[in-house]
Amino acid sequence: MSKYYSIHEFSKIIGVSAQTLRNWDANGKLHPHHTTVNGYRYYSDEQLNQVINVKPKNRITIGYYRVSSHKQKDDLERQIDNVKTYLLAKGQPFEIISDIGSGINYKKKGLQELIRRIS
Repeated sequence: MSKYYSIHEFSKIIGVSAQTLRNWDANGKLHPHHTTVNGYRYYSDEQLNQVINVKPKNRITIGYYRVSSHKQKDDLERQIDNVKTYLLAKGQPFEIISDIGSGINYKKKGLQELIRRIS
């Protein structure tokens, strides 16, 4: 006999919020096994096994840093070094993208690369 989990139980087990499960239901990524007439969502053991066996996408942290002038290049390097130290200590894969130039200029090479990577 299959066990059923409430949305809150299921969310805690798989490590996402109940709202994320609601969003997944709305966009078709994962529907509950059944929903009661009162609107309560329940998930099955089979769904739990399905979700647990899905391998997560390779994720990387991308840090974008910018200063407005070459006079601030030392500040930029210090910011980058601090974040690199932190991310290395956490064991997270990361990439640093940096620019020197006005915040009004949206054609900066680094900013365009960041937008391309997250789109």
